[in-house]
Amino acid sequence: MAVQVVNSTTITEFLILGFPDLNDYKLPFFSIIIFMYCMTVCENLLIISLVSTSQRLRSPMYFFLGHLALSDVILVTIVVPKMLDVIIKEGSLISYVGCLSQFYLYGVTVTAECFLLMAMSYDRYLAICKPLHYISVMSVKFRYGLVISSWVFSFMLILISLVLVCGIHFCGMNVINHFFCDYATFLELSCSDTTLADIEMMILSFPIIIFPFLFIITTYVCIFITIFRIPSTSGRQKTFSTCSSHLVVVSIYYGSMLTIYLVPYRGHSMTINKFISLVYIVLTPLLNPVIYSLRNKEIRSSLIKYVKVCCNSVTSSIEIAR
Repeated sequence: MAVQVVNSTTITEFLILGFPDLNDYKLPFFSIIIFMYCMTVCENLLIISLVSTSQRLRSPMYFFLGHLALSDVILVTIVVPKMLDVIIKEGSLISYVGCLSQFYLYGVTVTAECFLLMAMSYDRYLAICKPLHYISVMSVKFRYGLVISSWVFSFMLILISLVLVCGIHFCGMNVINHFFCDYATFLELSCSDTTLADIEMMILSFPIIIFPFLFIITTYVCIFITIFRIPSTSGRQKTFSTCSSHLVVVSIYYGSMLTIYLVPYRGHSMTINKFISLVYIVLTPLLNPVIYSLRNKEIRSSLIKYVKVCCNSVTSSIEIAR
């Protein structure tokens, strides 16, 4: 697809390059991504179904896990279908409005996930460090308040970025060297002064990325101190197992995100940045249900029971049909 050069007053679309270095391997790469996407949606919908129907999974921890699974489904659905189109066509056009919409919805979902992970760490902190206050603090009303506020603040914070992006003037090539519309890609295409946008990005990174990350670190420092005070080894292991899954997910998610948004990059490392972006956009949502299922007895038990019920229903339907 030819590179387009447009005037800043007539730009109506962008050309997303995707992964030009992998064009010779686009079919296997396309197959891998679509398989990961389907698995991610199925796994997370299964988690949502288990949390919604199983009596064993009524605690606040699983409530937040269900909403994290929902945000994972939304995130991959915002980015991956268009990315698949980009891969198979070796580059794909997206309208100006469509690009802005993808940028906004992507930013809202990623920010909401940061807040949800923070809420989950607070839940584990209360359960381990303040067990006597856990039930009274983590009420149903408080849980819904945390989830709703996470999404509301996300919509408000990213709206600020959207307003600034709408004020950017584009000129020259309208080519996005990425697989989706990201904030940094808009700044790279701008021919106007982006100083204000750069400052705004640094300021917004504090409530969106840095503050939740520091909050999570602080809660886990308190959790580890409490765990080390437990006299028995079995007691320490049992207590740590209740938060180990969340810790693994946070490490993968924030490790890739901090690398992308807080470590400066140049053109020669753009391919690396694309694959790091794939980690928290595609790989992390795929691994989240697996990590929680493998390390959690309640989820495994509910999953086995759920499979048995489904198998019995299928068997009964077949017998009736006969």
